[in-house]
Amino acid sequence: MARSHLTLAALATAAVAGLDVTSAAPHGSGSPDGDYDSALLTGRDGHRWVVRVPRHQRAEARQSADLVALRALSAGVRGRLSFDVPAYKGQAPLGRTRGIVYDLVPGEHLRPSQLTPGSGLPTAVGAAVAAVHGLPTSFVTDAGLPARTPFEAMRSTASLVDRAASTRLLPAALLERWEAAIQDAALWQFQPTVVNGSLTASSFLVADGTVTGVLGWHDLQVGDPAVDLAWLLGAPGPAADQALDAYATARGQSDHLLRHRAGLHRELDLARWLLHGTATRSTRIVDDAVEMMTRLVESLRDEGVGAIGSGDTAALDIADVEELLSTTERRHA
Repeated sequence: MARSHLTLAALATAAVAGLDVTSAAPHGSGSPDGDYDSALLTGRDGHRWVVRVPRHQRAEARQSADLVALRALSAGVRGRLSFDVPAYKGQAPLGRTRGIVYDLVPGEHLRPSQLTPGSGLPTAVGAAVAAVHGLPTSFVTDAGLPARTPFEAMRSTASLVDRAASTRLLPAALLERWEAAIQDAALWQFQPTVVNGSLTASSFLVADGTVTGVLGWHDLQVGDPAVDLAWLLGAPGPAADQALDAYATARGQSDHLLRHRAGLHRELDLARWLLHGTATRSTRIVDDAVEMMTRLVESLRDEGVGAIGSGDTAALDIADVEELLSTTERRHA
């Protein structure tokens, strides 16, 4: 049963000393299938906060990891960014879990349909991702958060593919395609950077054609920058190109196989969805994943697309993969 915004407001006053709430309202989608109960609070001085309480253990673990990352993002680190990141204000226990209060970051969640070439948002988003990747890696490692070398990133990807293959539901064509990419040494020659690790369109808050904030830092780490760009490849071709060009310009360096790896990571969302289905014993999710993988194999065959990697053959147009993935909500395993 969802907790009311009034209950959450009372919890917030216990979490933050001196918090003077004058109004409270539901926050977020309010979907009964959501991960959190959230409320938007307004203080007497007009300041606004968000309080969130996880609905299940997986959401609680994600919120705890997010809190570790937000604490690692010191004022000095945040000062290097052109957008806001939520600031932790306090917490209070509630049953077997807890509610956490944050400053409200202004803006509306980015919708994929807003990423059009003329909106300015592709450029703004590309530059925002580049700003994250330009942060010093030391603050991540000092916080004890993961730091993966290119070899470790490759091995992690291989482990994901192996686990998907162990279900005996992964099409042979995809197993062969993904294993070939894993074995392509040139594909994994990249400079590890700070990465958010969980970016999607809804991670970005926007207003007036600019990025005002980025949410969801529970997978903060040092690793492959392509992970943060995979979702962008689902935007219309010109918008994706514009975003990636803005990213490359802001970074001031060239990773010629960045888009190939991003495409691989995007395709691997199908494997993650399959594993999520098997882990939760959801026949619906497993069947959905198998159907999407079958459609991907058909797209690869019909379009005559070759391997992902450093060869001359281009990777699949990832908009096709995005169309498959957008048919239903996906959660990573």
